Amino acid sequence: MAARPRSHNIDVPNLYQKLDKRSGKVYYQYRDSRTGRFHGLGTDKKRAVSIAKELNERIAQQLIDHYQTILDQNVPKVKTKGISTKTWCQRYIKIIKEKETNNELSPFTVNQRIRHTNILIRRLGTTGIRDIDTKSLATIFDEYCARGKRSMARSLRSSWVDIFKEAQHAGEVDGNFNPATSTKVPHVKILRGRLRRTDWPALVLSAKQQSLLYPLHALYLGITTGLRRSDLCNLKFTDVKDDHLFVKLSKARGQTKLAFPLTLTSPLTDMTLADIIEMCRSTGIKSDYLLHQTGKNAPERRGKRILPNGLSMAFKELRDASGLSWDSPSPPSFHEIRSLAERIYSEHGYDTQTLLGHKTRKMTDRYHDARGSEYTFITPPK
Repeated sequence: MAARPRSHNIDVPNLYQKLDKRSGKVYYQYRDSRTGRFHGLGTDKKRAVSIAKELNERIAQQLIDHYQTILDQNVPKVKTKGISTKTWCQRYIKIIKEKETNNELSPFTVNQRIRHTNILIRRLGTTGIRDIDTKSLATIFDEYCARGKRSMARSLRSSWVDIFKEAQHAGEVDGNFNPATSTKVPHVKILRGRLRRTDWPALVLSAKQQSLLYPLHALYLGITTGLRRSDLCNLKFTDVKDDHLFVKLSKARGQTKLAFPLTLTSPLTDMTLADIIEMCRSTGIKSDYLLHQTGKNAPERRGKRILPNGLSMAFKELRDASGLSWDSPSPPSFHEIRSLAERIYSEHGYDTQTLLGHKTRKMTDRYHDARGSEYTFITPPK
C-alpha cells in the first residue's frame, strides 16, 4: 500500500517541524549545526524556509572563513599557495583607505574599488592569491559583458589590476604576476547622445519656463566654464576675486586650480562670466553658493547648495520639456554641456585642455568627439 501523502515535507537542511496536537498547528525550528541548539521560527512555513536557507549560507561562510584563517597560518602552505584572496583583499581595502586619508585617492575612487574588491571576494575569496589565473578573471568579465554591463566589466578589470599591483608591492605574489593585465579590456560603446549647438536655444527657452531659477543659471555657468556638475555646485561668491573666478577641481582633489577671467564669454551666449554671476546673485536669496535653492514651497531650504544629483534631475526635466530629440538610445545628460563647451571653444582657438583642466590631450579629445551628432562641413580651398 502506498504511503499517504505528506503535507509538511521539508528539504531544507537544519529546518525541523513539530506538530502541536492540542492546537493542530505546525511549528518550525532551526537547529544550529555549530551548537546543536534549536531556535523557534514560528508557524509561517515560507518565512521559516527563507530564514533557514539564509542561516545555512551564513554559517557555511563563517566556517569557510574560519578554516581559511587556519590554513593562512600554515606557513608551508602559504609559501606555496600564498594567502587567500579574501585575506589579501581585506588588507588591500585598508591600503586604499589609508591612501584616501593621505589625499592620494578620492573618496569616490575608494568606494568604487571597495565594491569591486568585495565582488572578487565573493567570486574567488577562498582561492589562494597565487592560484588565481587569467581564465578565472576573464570568465567573470565575460559574464558581465554578456549581460550588457561592459562598463562594469571594464571598471572591475581596472580595480583588479590595482589589487594585484599592490600584492606585488607587498611581496604576496611575484613581481610579474598580475593575471588581470592579461585579460582583454572590454570595449565600451558610449550610447549617450551629444548636445548640438543648435540645441542650445531650445534648452535655454525650456529652462526659462521652469519654476526654479538655478537650472538656467547652471546652463550658463556650464557652457561658459565647461566645469563638471560637482564643481558648479561648489562655486561660491567668495571664489570671485581680482576679476577672476577661482576654482579647485574636485576630481583632481583640489590639485588642479583654474582661474576664469570674468570677461570670459562663450561663443554661444552674449553674457560674460561676470554677467552670469550677477544673475545668480540677483535671486534675492541670501546664499554662499552661486547655484542655490530659491523654491517657495520649502522656505527652510532657500539658499542651500544645489546637489549634483538635483542638478541632473532638473536638467532632465528641462531637456524633456524642450521638445528636442536625439538618434542615440540615451539622451544627453547635464555632463554633455561640458563636451559642447569644449567643441565650441576649440573652434574659436581656445586651449581646451587647459580650460577643462585635463592632464592629457587624449582625455580632451574624448570630449571633442561629437559621436556623429553633427555634420562636418566641407569648404573649398581659397
